[in-house]
Amino acid sequence: MAFQRQQLSKRVIKDLQKRSTSGVLFYMLVPPILFFTDGYINEHLEISLTFLGIFTFICLFRLVYVHVSKKAPDRQTSLHKAVFIVSILLTALAWGLGAAFFLLYSDDRTIHLLMLICTVGFCAGGVMSFMPVFYLATAYNFLMMTPAIAAVFIKGDMPSLGIAMMLYPIYLVLISLRGNNEYWTALENEHLLEEKTRELKKVSRTDVLTGLYNRRYFDELFELEWGLSSRRKTPLTLMICDIDHFKKVNDTYGHQAGDEYLKLISRLLGSVFQRDTDLVARYGGEEFVIFLSDRDADQALPLAELFRKQVEKAVLEYKGEKIQTTISLGVTSCVPGPDLNPDRLITLADDALYRAKDAGRNRVVVDTH
Repeated sequence: MAFQRQQLSKRVIKDLQKRSTSGVLFYMLVPPILFFTDGYINEHLEISLTFLGIFTFICLFRLVYVHVSKKAPDRQTSLHKAVFIVSILLTALAWGLGAAFFLLYSDDRTIHLLMLICTVGFCAGGVMSFMPVFYLATAYNFLMMTPAIAAVFIKGDMPSLGIAMMLYPIYLVLISLRGNNEYWTALENEHLLEEKTRELKKVSRTDVLTGLYNRRYFDELFELEWGLSSRRKTPLTLMICDIDHFKKVNDTYGHQAGDEYLKLISRLLGSVFQRDTDLVARYGGEEFVIFLSDRDADQALPLAELFRKQVEKAVLEYKGEKIQTTISLGVTSCVPGPDLNPDRLITLADDALYRAKDAGRNRVVVDTH
């Protein structure tokens, strides 16, 4: 399966939320420290309170929204992603405009220096947090830095500082680009490893030829379903079927033809036993096993007959030859209890199958233990 970045959108948003939450808390702490420590708020009360109110509201909104969006249904993922990204960009813009205002309309060199230091620091932190989404890291960077850079040039008394500040966002863009590539490379490697693990797990429980479950995996699931039916006191049915005269098919048409016929049988099984809880497996050679939970023999018998008739009518065309044979089925059913074990049920189904064979093949025999 090809690696698609859009498939991981929800995962990336979760990563962004984790990366940025601590930064939001830091954003909320820094402005009060700046304004209250040196008494700056007393000299510029109205503008300081306005800036603190707007910036704190945006930060609180981001914290609350991260918590709320975690409980939202998956169908609203796109909406929450958009709101989350807009709130990030508003944070950058609010700080950038606030920093520019203080640079332009305040003569306090201390606050100028502190605002510039915080702006540069916030930019670096934001780029590191948001680099999984390159356009977000870049937009955050420029929204926060551009107003402050413009204010420095408008002020006109620190041109060298303005030039240095112009170079700084470019440097951050290069860092975010490299970090973005590294992030997605790591994510792709993780995705490919998970895919390979799933493939290996599937191979370990699947019959390679037919695509059905293999006997090993059937035994595992059968034991689990047996315990579940035992607790619920619900019936279950087991069928074992065997292709009649399959050796003749191999001897007459070759083993490749036999393999194609086995695939045909597996497709017919899938067309008849369609419930998610129906368990169909290749039991070995030309034998197949079907496990039906919450169904007794009376309910399973029509399905067994339907499958038998479909096999009887089915014709495999292989290299100009028409291959047609029949199938025999043994069926047994029970409600699991302490006096019966799974191996006993398999034995009863197998005995019923051999009775079907002995009675002339192409028939269903139900065990009546």
